[in-house]
Amino acid sequence: MARVPYTNAVGSLMYAMMCTRPDICYAVGLVSRFQSNPGLAHWKAVKRIMRYLKRTADYVLCYQGSDLQLRGYSDADWGNDLDERKSTTGYVFLLNQGAITWSSKKQPCIALSTMEAEYIACSAAVQEAVWLRRFLKHLDIGTDTSDPVTIFCDSMAALAYAKDSNRMVADPLTKPIARDVFKARVRNLRLRRL
Repeated sequence: MARVPYTNAVGSLMYAMMCTRPDICYAVGLVSRFQSNPGLAHWKAVKRIMRYLKRTADYVLCYQGSDLQLRGYSDADWGNDLDERKSTTGYVFLLNQGAITWSSKKQPCIALSTMEAEYIACSAAVQEAVWLRRFLKHLDIGTDTSDPVTIFCDSMAALAYAKDSNRMVADPLTKPIARDVFKARVRNLRLRRL
């Protein structure tokens, strides 16, 4: 493996992935994890990605219509990395029905559930959405940056966790809240008079 141009090949794949090929994002992310010590199986995976690119060399990103509504899609696996048990976050944002930014990354922490992995992925997508809104505002291309960005997530548990602050017991620990809500939170903390 010492004479195999593994690092150069992965670098070339990363360039294609970052510029125009979101379809290879996950696969390139996987093979890039083994640049310091690649094995024969990793080199075969790199060659397979290259063969795929050769077969699909005519694929291009297409933008159509005048839909300047920014939309994001977020997803995660749960603990699919068998070495570290970390999950993978993936997201893509569309403008004019075409992909403008995408990512597939191993999460920095170990998620304890599918819901947590999906929530971490949504959080990464929201951070990208904030940056994209500022960037599009700076470009002044006619997008209404005051409109909310819709981010689609396929986990009902993560969405419920993100939305439901009515039962957030920690609210009194982070901000002033109305008296009746405060009393309810104190009851939720199981504080009682003796």
